[in-house]
Amino acid sequence: MQLEKHTLVNDFPEHKHTIRHLKMNDNHFAKLFDEYNELASEIHSIEENGQPVADEYLESLKVRRVHLKDELFNLVIKTEDAL
Repeated sequence: MQLEKHTLVNDFPEHKHTIRHLKMNDNHFAKLFDEYNELASEIHSIEENGQPVADEYLESLKVRRVHLKDELFNLVIKTEDAL
């Protein structure tokens, strides 16, 4: 069974235009977005390939991913509210 990838657009498809706009026009958002994708990719790779890593390490990656997702989502909502 293939695990679902956690991308921001997959998780928030109704905000894809704002996400795209912010990626292209907001350096802070773009940096956080890239960090989020790198984390999501690393987590996916660990889980999909069964790479041996400490549980604490994997959990710390997941916690960081959640914090980044929250921060990114808040930026999306703030941008949409300002329009």
